[in-house]
Amino acid sequence: MDDSLDFDTLAVRSGTLRSEFGEHSEALFLTSSFVFASAAEAAERFKNSEDYYTYSRFTNPTVTMFQERLAALEGGEACMATASGMSAIMSVVMSALQAGDHLVSSQSLFGSTLGMFSQIFTRFGITTTFVDPTDLDAWKNAVRPETKMFFLETPSNPLTEVADIEAISKIAKSANALFVVDNCFCSPALQQPLKLGADVVMHSATKFLDGQGRVLGGALVGSKPFIMEKVFPFVRSAGPTLSAFNAWILLKGIETLSVRVERQSANALEIARWLEGHPAVKRVFYPGLESHPQYEIAKRQQKAGGAIVSFELKGDTPEQMRANAWRVIDGTKICSITGNLGDTRTTITHPASTTHGRITAEARAAAGITEGLIRLAVGLENAGDIREDLARGL
Repeated sequence: MDDSLDFDTLAVRSGTLRSEFGEHSEALFLTSSFVFASAAEAAERFKNSEDYYTYSRFTNPTVTMFQERLAALEGGEACMATASGMSAIMSVVMSALQAGDHLVSSQSLFGSTLGMFSQIFTRFGITTTFVDPTDLDAWKNAVRPETKMFFLETPSNPLTEVADIEAISKIAKSANALFVVDNCFCSPALQQPLKLGADVVMHSATKFLDGQGRVLGGALVGSKPFIMEKVFPFVRSAGPTLSAFNAWILLKGIETLSVRVERQSANALEIARWLEGHPAVKRVFYPGLESHPQYEIAKRQQKAGGAIVSFELKGDTPEQMRANAWRVIDGTKICSITGNLGDTRTTITHPASTTHGRITAEARAAAGITEGLIRLAVGLENAGDIREDLARGL
């Protein structure tokens, strides 16, 4: 489809494949395999499996439609879908790195990502240096001769730190390192890292791409040579596969991505401003606030602040701060207490004891995740109702 079309048009129309029946909505191909007219055709298609449908572990028409649509929205040449965001991270690292290689990563990460880098990949001889995502000198100083990848999550989970993608991309290129950006919090509706110098964009499609908390999914978007020559062979053999049904759900979710994120961002900004003036709140973390330390960077590389608002409550001791946070969370009647985000329903969680509960206390402290921190993923409810819901505990 014409890539000059507007984002909203691409979100609805791009990547659509129609069968001989001429269906209007995308078809759902629930099949594990595909049949061939002859043994010779089967041999040819298995030989060039990236170009044909042979087996749904690595090629399926519904998954192809999702991959092509997301690639169009991110401005990439190709996309490889996976079963979850974490399987996307596993796939890009295992496709690009080998024993003895080193990667540099932002220290402010989703807890499972941090655990994978610091514990699982070390078993395969891949080491990681964690740096402050906003400190460009730290990125430069962490580079070694064996550095092969930069990994950045921006805005970060849960403190919404915003890193300068364009500046870090220049450091990565000078180090000849593949630059991977986790675009989960913004989605391509608000931020397109490839246009800012990233080599690969990673997604947990479970979040805003679906947008309604229904299915798991992940994806990697980048150049066709990297996705098809590096990532595709790994996914084909290892099998961290996105199901056709999940791909179909994600396709329908993407159609409303832009309007959802626009409304959620507006709600989040209103709530963040209200929280910033509340006497029980010590600090609010939201890229759309002028008080955010990277506000100018966010304004330059994001279309809006996004839906994630984190805030820290006052308290004299860690125990008191946790008690205060849990009281606010338990006092809500509208917000859903869950670790997921990106939903049409507002979700609330205590990162120190949930999403980041399995990492060490030292790692949490380094990332600024205190016992008084609450992460709010703002949905589509009335912003005033969400404020009143939070006010019960505050």
